[in-house]
Amino acid sequence: MFALPKNDTERMVPMSDGAALVLKEHIEAVGPRPYTLPWEKVDGEPRTVKILFRWTDDKHIRARTYDEMVWKPALFHGGVIQAPTKDARGRRQYVSSRKNGMHALRHYYASITLADGVNIKELAEYLGHGDPGFILRMYTHMLPSSHQRARKAVDSRLARLFSLRSHVAVTEQAAVRSPTTSWEPDGGLYPDDPEIAL
Repeated sequence: MFALPKNDTERMVPMSDGAALVLKEHIEAVGPRPYTLPWEKVDGEPRTVKILFRWTDDKHIRARTYDEMVWKPALFHGGVIQAPTKDARGRRQYVSSRKNGMHALRHYYASITLADGVNIKELAEYLGHGDPGFILRMYTHMLPSSHQRARKAVDSRLARLFSLRSHVAVTEQAAVRSPTTSWEPDGGLYPDDPEIAL
């Protein structure tokens, strides 16, 4: 589990074993370092924190710089967005949208976890949403079809009843009984009214 801050609150999110291993290796290789920044606003009071992921100049990673220097080039090389153009000053300009911005990673996380059966209420907590209904409305199309899961649920709970030996025994018993014969050992009669069978 790891804590993620959002809107001055923290929430606990389970970390996959693979992500934990990569993070452990990164911590062992570079370790967190103290870094002082103005807190919450440009002219905020300076606060020193330990940061684990740093830019090439050993300072904090600026989201816009990362987006332009790492994220968008990766999308281009992956064939997701078009090649960049040049602006008047000769700088690369990528065309992208919210659909393929870094926020898409959040949607990817929600989609893959839902597809593999993560509880909607818990996913809402992981993503910092107070209303699980929002997750349901946003990602309903990502939920796997429940037809096969419903079949499996019934089969797993009633496996003994559906086993071949049980099925044969029930079928053989049915062949020698009339449809009106009760299956209950006591005849299936109501004690108060012997004419009503269960």
